[in-house]
Amino acid sequence: MDLRYPIGQFEPKIYSSILKEEWERDIKFLPLLIEKSVQNLDEFQLDTPYREGGWTVKQVVHHVADSHINAYCRFKLCLTEENPTIRPYEEKLWAEMADTKNVPINISLTLLHALHIRWYEVLRHVKDEEWKRTIYHPEHKRTFTLWHLLGMYSWHSRHHVAHISNLRKRMGW
Repeated sequence: MDLRYPIGQFEPKIYSSILKEEWERDIKFLPLLIEKSVQNLDEFQLDTPYREGGWTVKQVVHHVADSHINAYCRFKLCLTEENPTIRPYEEKLWAEMADTKNVPINISLTLLHALHIRWYEVLRHVKDEEWKRTIYHPEHKRTFTLWHLLGMYSWHSRHHVAHISNLRKRMGW
């Protein structure tokens, strides 16, 4: 197994109402799943990388919060503007910042719970035709649909929970 991609890489899928509900549930339940994945880990364990050369568990939790704050904003921009250009960010540099290193993960877990309640509420009210709305990502020099973003962040949620859960299994934690 490639430890970088424990559930495989993201693969876009064609719209379906069943898949939409599944992906929306992934967004809804990510805070609970990531919280469960780190439950009872001590500081040594939180400072353990999920793979050689990878982020620590602590960095992963803070990264998910950072990423999903950006995702929430991207969704709202996509729903309120015509093909907005989103702002990329240097996630690797963000993972090295003082807040990521020094702030306890419970702060990001709390943030994720609140953020995902709001995000899920937005998702529940997206009309079928709105999933075709687009954003432009200048780093990738591509336009993405809102549907693509939902799939990507559903995958992103499961991807990082799997990083932590698989580390726990490998380490016998």
